[in-house]
Amino acid sequence: MTLLFEENTRAELRAFAPQALVVLPVGATEQHGPHLPVGTDRFTAEYVARAAAELASDQIPVLVAPTLPFGSSQHHLPFGGTLSLGTETYYRVLCDLCESLITSGFRRIFILNGHGGNNELIQLAVRDMAFKHDAQLAAAAYWTIAWDALVAEGAHKHAGLPGHAGAFESSLVLALRPDLVREPRPHRDNPPDTDTRNFNAPYRAEQHGAWQRMNGYTDSPDQADAERGQRYLEAIVQAVAAALIEFYG
Repeated sequence: MTLLFEENTRAELRAFAPQALVVLPVGATEQHGPHLPVGTDRFTAEYVARAAAELASDQIPVLVAPTLPFGSSQHHLPFGGTLSLGTETYYRVLCDLCESLITSGFRRIFILNGHGGNNELIQLAVRDMAFKHDAQLAAAAYWTIAWDALVAEGAHKHAGLPGHAGAFESSLVLALRPDLVREPRPHRDNPPDTDTRNFNAPYRAEQHGAWQRMNGYTDSPDQADAERGQRYLEAIVQAVAAALIEFYG
């Protein structure tokens, strides 16, 4: 067996399925300001899923499914460079992929998310699949799993955490694919710290046209650097690996 689902045969997967945990990375293809590639969320989700699974594989049997490169990104369509699935379609795609894995014999599935717009839908999908099937499912964004570790690294300072195409995400891409970061990166004066308590605010507020007013990115991407991005990635991978092991039981 290899770590990557797609590199195995049907017979190998069928034999491995009953005891294995499958990690399904989900990202997006969407605008990330004038400086980051539209594949940012897929690149980060895929890297974290594979690195965390490799780390966890010393303790649990784990596979990483192919990354879903499209997400719920309707709010980014006005900028172009975005391929989005509508709310109902995306929910159905997630459920269909989980159904496929369950039909193939897998009973432990973890959806690992790299795009904020997917958060609510991945949670609904795993809830509904667990109602329907005798299986264990979980879903989370990598930054919520690693929140405390990222705060300890100072990722919330003068930046959105995770933000969108701001200093945090730009640091990750500088660490992973510096060749894809366009210069000069945008600047904003005095971006505030992110509230360190947790990712979820007391309530969710949405304003029409908010993304256009911020030009499709948060805080100040020019404050990103690759060294911080590497530290953030190491913290994320450690936290996600621990979560996979905990979930497996």
